[in-house]
Amino acid sequence: MITNTELEYKGNLYPNKIVSLKQDADKVFFTSENGVVLQITVLRDSVLRFRYATDYIFEPDFSYAISEDANKGYNVLEVREQDTEYIIETEKLKVLVDKNTMRTQISDLEGNIINEDEIGFHWEENYEYGGNVVKMSKITQSSESFYGMGDKATHSNLKGKRVHNWVTDQYAYGKDQDPLYKAIPFYIGLHNNKAYGIFFDNTFKSYFDFSHERRNTTSFWADGGEMNYYFFYGPDMPKVVRGYTDLTGTPELPPLWALGYHQSKWSYYPESRVKEVAKSFRDLRIPCDAIYLDIDYMDGFRCFTWDKTKFPDPKRMVDELYEDGFKTVTMIDPGIKVDPNYWVYQEAMEKDYFCKRADGPYMNGKVWPGKCNFPDFTNPEVREWWAELYKEMMSEVGVHGMWNDMNEPAIMEVPGKTAPLDMRHDYDGNPCSHRKAHNIYGMQMVRATYEGVKKHVYPKRPFVITRAAYSGTQRYSSTWTGDNVATWEHLWIANVQMQRMCLSGMSFVGSDIGGFAEQPNGELFARWIQLGVFHPFCRVHSSGDHGDQEPWSFDPEVTDIVRKFIELRYQLLPYLYTMFWKYSKEKMPMLKSLAYFDQEDSQTHFRTDEFIFGEHILVCPVQEPNAKGRRMYIPRGKWFNFWTEEIVDGGTEKWVAADIDKIPLFIKEGAMIPKYPVQQYVGEKEIKELVIDVYYKLGTENSTVYEDAQDGYDYAKGRYSLRNFKLVGKETQLSIQQFKSGTYITSYETIKLNLHGLPFKIKEVSIDNEKVFLNDIKHNETNSIIISKDFTGLNIKGK
Repeated sequence: MITNTELEYKGNLYPNKIVSLKQDADKVFFTSENGVVLQITVLRDSVLRFRYATDYIFEPDFSYAISEDANKGYNVLEVREQDTEYIIETEKLKVLVDKNTMRTQISDLEGNIINEDEIGFHWEENYEYGGNVVKMSKITQSSESFYGMGDKATHSNLKGKRVHNWVTDQYAYGKDQDPLYKAIPFYIGLHNNKAYGIFFDNTFKSYFDFSHERRNTTSFWADGGEMNYYFFYGPDMPKVVRGYTDLTGTPELPPLWALGYHQSKWSYYPESRVKEVAKSFRDLRIPCDAIYLDIDYMDGFRCFTWDKTKFPDPKRMVDELYEDGFKTVTMIDPGIKVDPNYWVYQEAMEKDYFCKRADGPYMNGKVWPGKCNFPDFTNPEVREWWAELYKEMMSEVGVHGMWNDMNEPAIMEVPGKTAPLDMRHDYDGNPCSHRKAHNIYGMQMVRATYEGVKKHVYPKRPFVITRAAYSGTQRYSSTWTGDNVATWEHLWIANVQMQRMCLSGMSFVGSDIGGFAEQPNGELFARWIQLGVFHPFCRVHSSGDHGDQEPWSFDPEVTDIVRKFIELRYQLLPYLYTMFWKYSKEKMPMLKSLAYFDQEDSQTHFRTDEFIFGEHILVCPVQEPNAKGRRMYIPRGKWFNFWTEEIVDGGTEKWVAADIDKIPLFIKEGAMIPKYPVQQYVGEKEIKELVIDVYYKLGTENSTVYEDAQDGYDYAKGRYSLRNFKLVGKETQLSIQQFKSGTYITSYETIKLNLHGLPFKIKEVSIDNEKVFLNDIKHNETNSIIISKDFTGLNIKGK
C-alpha cells in the first residue's frame, strides 16, 4: 500500500497562477506558482515561439531544424498587464496570457481570434523513461481545415484525422497508413479566411489530432522533450508556408540536370545492362539525364565499394555514360557491415564512431550486408569523417549524385523495424537516447552526405536524395516518398503526397513513378508519367522482383505517350528552373494545392487532385483506368486548355476530355511560359532562342524567367539572368514590359513570343517606343513574334 501520496501516479499536470513576469529583449517569461515557465519569443511581427519548462528548468536550446539564415526582426513589441491577463502585442498580432491558467489566445489587431488554447499546455511524468510527455490542446475554430504534416498518405485536408511522426520503413504502404518515412511536425490551420501555422519542433515521437477524438479540439503531444512550438500568421496561406520555409531553410539551386528525367531500378547490373538501358534511351529518342545504381553495385553490400565482377572499371563506365549525356547516381546506406577486413568498418571502430547501447555494447542490426553497425551521425566528428568517405566515389570515380536509403534507420527482423530506443547519440554535444534522435538520424546522415558530395564535386553543384527526413532536411537534399505500389490508389497517394510535402517546406520531391512494388500495366504507367513530369523530382524506380519498368517496357503506344510527356518536361525546364529559384530564394512552394492558390474559395478546401505547377499551370491527373477524361475543379479566373486553347471560366467543376495520350492541363490567362527545345539531356544543345508562350489576358499578369550557367556557383556572384515580365492586355492592345537583372549572358540573342488567344488581329507593333515592320519581327499568321532578348517594352495594337 502506498502511503506517500507524492509517489502516486499523478496523471496530467497543469500550470497554475502566474506569479512573475520578466522581459529580456525579444523574450517574455511568465512563471507560475508550480514552477512552469512560459517563454514567448517574438522572431518577427507574425512569427512567435512558445516554449514551456517545468520545474523552472528549460532544456538546452538546440535544434537541427532551424536554419541559420532564417529572417528575424520585428517592428513592435509591447507588453502590458490587465486584470485577468497579460498582453503581448506586435505589429500583426496580439497574444493574451491568462493569469490563472497560463492559457494563451492569439488574435489579429482587429480582435479576430486566430488560435487559442483549450486546456493548453499540460504534461504527464514519464515514469518509464524519465522526463515528461508534453501536451498541447487548442480549440478548433468553426469550419477549420488543416493541411501540411509532410509525408502522409491521406487526404490533403487533415480535418478529422490523427497522425503521428516516427520515421518508419513502410514497404508497400497503403492509403491512410501512418507513420511513413518522414517526420515533419508542421501544420496549417485555415478558418474564416485566415491561415496560421504551427511547427512543433520536438524530435521525439509526436502525435497530432485534428478534431479526431473531440470534434472541437486540435491537439499535439510528444513522448519526451519540451513543449516548443512556433506560430506563423498569414492571414493568407502563402505567407504561412513561406514563414515556416524561411525558418527551416531551403536548398541551394541544383544542377539543371537534376530536374531532368531519371531512370532507376533495384538493380541495374552488370555494366552491360546499364549500358543497354542507356543505349535504348538514346536509340528511342527518349530524353534522360541520370541512371541510378542500387545496392547491387557494391561488393557484398559494403558501402563505398564496387563489385569488380559486375563493374570491373567503374570510372571508365561512368565516364562513358557521361559522354552520352548520362549522370550516374549511386546508393549509400547507413548500415556498415561488421567485417574486420573492411576498411570503412576498421576506421569507424578505431575512431569509436558507431552507436552504442545504453550499457556500452555496439548496436548491431541486420540489413542487406548482414550484421551491421551504425555511425552516430549526430556527432560532428562522425559527419566530417563520413563526408570524406565520398572523395573516391565523387572526385576519382566521377559519380555525379548520391542516394541515401534505409536511413530511418531501417533494420530487419526486429520489432518496429528500427534501432532500439536505448541506443545512444552525441546529438551535437547534447547526449541522448534514440527516443530523441530517431527522427533526425536520416537527416543527419544526409547532411553529412551533402557536405561530402558538395566538397568533392566542386566547382559543380551537389545532388543528393534521401528517404528519411525531419523538418529542415530540405536544406541538404531532395527526397522521394519511399516504397509505393503500382496501383491506381497509389497514383492518387503520390499526388496528395507531393502537394503536402511542398506545403511542408520540402519541394524537391517525387514518387517512384509507376510504383516500386508490383507491376503496372501500360495504362497506369502512362498516367503516372503524365503526373510525374509535373513533380519537382522526376524518377522512375521499381523493384527488380516485379518486371521491367523502362519507358519501352510496354507497348509502342505507351512508349510514344511517355516520350511525348518527358519531352514536354524538357521543354518546360526553364519554367521549372524558375520555380526552383523562387522556392530557394523566395520560399515559394513549387507545387500549390488549390486551397493554397485560392483560400477564399471554400470549394478548394477539400480538393485533392488538382494543383498548380509553379504559378501558372493547372494540372489534374487522370486516376482511373479506361478513362476518356474526368471531372475537375477549375479555380477562379480564366484558363486556357493547353491542348485545344479553349478558354474556360473558373470557379466551377466541369468535365475535361483527356484520352490516354493527354492529361487535363490549363494555363492561367496572362501567363508567359518559357520553353527550351527538346533535348535528349541537359546541355545536349546550345539554346539559340528562348521560346515564350504568351497567353492573352484582359488585365495585368506578372511572369518570371530565371537562367544561369545551369551548374556551378557563378550565379552567387551575380552571374544570372532574371527576366521579370509585366503583361497588360486591353481590348485591342497587348503590352509587355521586361525588367532585366543579373550579369549572365545567355547563349541566345532572340526571344520568340507565341501569342495565344489574342482577341484582335495585329495591326501595329512597337518595340521600345519605336514602330517596326511586321516582316522585321518575322510575324506571321500564327501570331509569333521574334524579338531581341534585350527589349524593355513591346506594344502590340490590333484592329
